[in-house]
This record gives sequence, structure tokens and C-alpha cells, in this order.
Amino acid sequence: MQYLVTHRTRYVYDGSVTVSHHLAHLAPRPLPSQRCPWHEITINPPPMTRGTHVDAYGNSATYFEIEGKHRQLEVVSKSLVEVNPLPALKSGATPAWEKVRDSCQDTSLTPSAAAGAFRFPTAMVPIGVVYANYARADFTPGRPILEAAQALMSRIFREIRFDTRATDVTTPVAEVFERRAGVCQDFAHLMLACLRSLGVPARYVSGYLETLPPPGQPRLIGADASHAWVSVYVGEPHGWIDLDPTNNLLPAERHITVAWGRDFSDVSPLRGVTLGAGGQSLFVEVDVLPLEDGA
Repeated sequence: MQYLVTHRTRYVYDGSVTVSHHLAHLAPRPLPSQRCPWHEITINPPPMTRGTHVDAYGNSATYFEIEGKHRQLEVVSKSLVEVNPLPALKSGATPAWEKVRDSCQDTSLTPSAAAGAFRFPTAMVPIGVVYANYARADFTPGRPILEAAQALMSRIFREIRFDTRATDVTTPVAEVFERRAGVCQDFAHLMLACLRSLGVPARYVSGYLETLPPPGQPRLIGADASHAWVSVYVGEPHGWIDLDPTNNLLPAERHITVAWGRDFSDVSPLRGVTLGAGGQSLFVEVDVLPLEDGA
């Protein structure tokens, strides 16, 4: 499946900004199931300094600096992406979750030990007994890890209500768990907290999801949004498998991966520091357009 992805971010400042520094994670990752033949980022006003590097997690990151007074900032990312999902893995074919957990604590240099870096808490993803106890209903002794992770994903989907008004980007996982409501970032952070509290490596994935309009209705340009899901390590030779707790499914051709890290703060689409702005308003529009629709 081919998509043209457009991600437009606009900041409107209450006062004049004299200097601003920004970091963007907007370029889709090259993967066995995904190619990005073309990607560009347009920035207005034009930056004085701009550079691209690969971060600690293998994501493409663009840094830019703007000098001189400005009252607005617009960043437009456009990407051509091809997604060809790999054959589905049978959940029962994966090892027992305890075996995977233990292998990730090995002191030798193995893929499992490297994956173990994603089993620790972060500022946005705590670990604790409350999350471990919640997950243990699905992570029963000897259960195949992917089967257990899918069961946990399904329970989070059933028990957590999707509500855009319930949280914001700073809402702690503890509040999400208590309110039983949130958005895709919250679903992902909660599932990460549960998995890591059991010692299972899991990472936060940022990307896009093609949304389908109701039957008979046209697609609305700009109606899509950034999305987030989880990737769990299921042991060798299978490696990492993505799960989307917001939609209770394993991502396939409608999911486009941009970046992954420990939590949202590692892969925020655009973040920065400004001097002299005061307050600001943020406007984001995302469009994931299948090319067969005539783009």
C-alpha cells in the first residue's frame, strides 16, 4: 500500500520570538515492511541552522534553529511511504513470557540482552506492583508471550475508554489508570507500564494510522492524526511485534511507523525551546492519503 503523508504543524505566539530551537521526528523509518522513497520538511520562517542525524534508537531526527523575530512557525512534513506487512506470526508459536523475560536479563551481548534496555521505567512510564498485578491476569505461568500480550491489549481496549477530553500530553499513567480513559498515547503508556512491570521489554511507537470515513462519506483532508502504539519483544528469532491497544489489533498496512523509543518524550513529532514568546497556540493537521485514491 502506498501513502502520501502530510503533517502540518503551526505555532502562533502571543509575542515575538527572537530565538527558537526545535527537534523533529517526522521521517518514516525504513523497515523490512516499510519503505520511504521520498521525504521532505519545509520550515517557515527558514532556519539559520538545520541538520539531520540518527538518534540513539535509530530514528531520523531533524534539528533546526531560527533566529530573528517571528510570530509564527510552520513545519510541513511530506512523505511517500510504501507499507507491505510481513506474514502474521502465530501467537502460540512464541516462547513462554517468563523465558523471554529472563533472557533479557542476560549479561552477555545478545539481541535479547539489547532488547532488555526497554524494560526499565521512565518519567512517563512508571513501573510498579499495581501495573504488574493488572497484567498478571493475562500473563499466566507458561503462557506464550505474544498470546499474553494480545490478551492484555484486548483488556486495555475493553476497559479504557477513548476520550480526547480526559487527558493531555502531560497526564501521568497513574491518572489514566484511575480514570480508565485517555487517548492513544495513554493507551500505549499504560500498556508499556504493565509489560515493563513484569520485566518484559516494550517500546513506544509513534506514527500514523489511515482512518477510514463512514460508508458513503468522502475522506476529510487533514482528519487523520499522529498515532501511537506498542512494540513488545517476543524473543528470538521473532524479535519485536507491534500491538495497537487503542484499536485492539496488530498493526498492518494501515499503520505507518515513524519512530520508536522509551516513551512519547523520546519521539515527539516536534518539540522545542523559544525565547521571548510568552504564550502560544498549537495547530496540527495530518493527512494520510492512499495514492490509489487519486493523490
